[in-house]
Amino acid sequence: MGRVVQICDGRNISTSIEVRNHGQDILARSFYDHSQNLPARSRFRPLFGSKKMMHREAKMNNATENSGLIRLDPADNVAVATKPLKRGQAIDLGGLALVVAQDIPAGHKIALDGVQEGEAIVKYGQPIGLVTNKIRPGDHVHTQNLTDHHVVSDDLSEINPPPSPERISRTFDGFCRPDGRVGTRNYVAVVSTVNCSATVCHQVVSRFTKERMQRWPNVDGVFAVTHTTGCALEYDGLKHRMLGRVLAGYAQHPNVGGCLVVGLGCEQTTGGYLQQHHGVVSLHAPDGTQLTRDGGIPMLTMQTEGGTRQTIGKADALLEQVLDRANQFERETADASHLSLAVECGGSDGYSGLTANPAVGVVSDRIVACGGLSVISETTELYGAEQLLVRRSRSKEVARKLLDRIEWWKEYVGRYGGQIDNNPSVGNKAGGLTTITEKSLGAVSKSGGTTLEAVFEYGEKMDAHGLVVMDSPGFDPASVTGKVAGGANLVMFTTGRGSCYGCKPTPVIKIATNTDLFHHMREDMDLNAGSVLEGRDLQSVGDEFFEFALRVASGRQTCSEMQGFGDHEFVPWTVGPTV
Repeated sequence: MGRVVQICDGRNISTSIEVRNHGQDILARSFYDHSQNLPARSRFRPLFGSKKMMHREAKMNNATENSGLIRLDPADNVAVATKPLKRGQAIDLGGLALVVAQDIPAGHKIALDGVQEGEAIVKYGQPIGLVTNKIRPGDHVHTQNLTDHHVVSDDLSEINPPPSPERISRTFDGFCRPDGRVGTRNYVAVVSTVNCSATVCHQVVSRFTKERMQRWPNVDGVFAVTHTTGCALEYDGLKHRMLGRVLAGYAQHPNVGGCLVVGLGCEQTTGGYLQQHHGVVSLHAPDGTQLTRDGGIPMLTMQTEGGTRQTIGKADALLEQVLDRANQFERETADASHLSLAVECGGSDGYSGLTANPAVGVVSDRIVACGGLSVISETTELYGAEQLLVRRSRSKEVARKLLDRIEWWKEYVGRYGGQIDNNPSVGNKAGGLTTITEKSLGAVSKSGGTTLEAVFEYGEKMDAHGLVVMDSPGFDPASVTGKVAGGANLVMFTTGRGSCYGCKPTPVIKIATNTDLFHHMREDMDLNAGSVLEGRDLQSVGDEFFEFALRVASGRQTCSEMQGFGDHEFVPWTVGPTV
């Protein structure tokens, strides 16, 4: 039986497993080493007894197999409970005797030392907040005695991007588009320009039943892209541009083989706007004369067509033509450099930063090593761990752009009397996460350890390779919507509380942070990262997840796809007033 140990060296977080060998305590390090060229290879190296301690974790006291605690770094003054602890329970953590002072749920923190008010609680070897009430050994450390106190540093002197990873050559079976991009799915989208046409879009889609779709076997389905805005906003203002980017990103997505746009006719997000700024639609005069040079994407307006019924009827006929064209695409072998992986976490718990997130970080590094793209977002959940990405940035310009977005979020949230530390949700806190810094240190491990190449605006087309950040809120549906609009054709989504998110047109791979959740919500979870807590090597788990991702990219359905999810999860984030 092994136990997970995470090591933070100031730039990256790596994960190890403590094991027992022939009755002796040995810290065996088998992890994805972000300090060397990637992909690293598994290796076990006994660290105790070494004359020269090259790693801080060599000093760590090994826990007994039944302690029920994980100490992530020798500098930590808290440990994480792997099972519920009862008040009065005696625990021996590698020679450190503790008595549990209060009942402590699994995934929560227990104090290993006495900590005075105003002093720091340390986890991952990093301060995660300041104590608000005196803490004694054995106390439950959580919201009742801990608060966030992170200060963003603008020091760019320590930027030191890691070496480029060793190239991996892998392929998948995808849909090759005329613009050179490759899709992992082949959907047809019906995009609403404004909420006023949302119901019409859904009614059009409802006509294309499973039985009817058998006529187009190469098409994965027809789905509606509807939302709550599109009008009563400043023309070409920030809110308008953000919405336009997202609508264009879905309409022109590599997983979309064809599209129809439906509007009311008098909204701000008109066909003319989408054509002028995003080249999305083909414009026609009322008599049917084509006004744009290329065929583009067909658009219908309800006011021009004579109302809802007439629009639905014409859309039905137009979609048959769109489907005929989309059905001409067939899967063919493509290089994995065409994969754009969106990494996401939602409903996180105290295990997220120990199991699922770093395992996805291994997949991220593999995708980058293939020449593909990996994108992490949720800027408010990078706050507190931004220094890890800053130090890995390709340039000072990239680092500065990330820090500027964090400062923007601080000002934006403060404008309404809030703080970024309000981000951890009720579910996050029930799962053991207390402060945004603690949550962020676990969340950022999804990014792996490669160089940060670029920072993109929300919904911006990600014309890049390597690891990138997209600015977004921490709300999962809005975050994923932006990354999909930017071109992500695959999503890996970790959850400790049990998120059931699905997406069209991009498949979502759901990963449970613990085995209990995996079995409890088996129909919703694709992969189980809880095996890391049970002794499996993190790197081998990550490699297994990477192989699964290639199979999904080649057409294997995810749990959310098998249940038909993704029709109502389009949630574009926009900033600005409704006027």
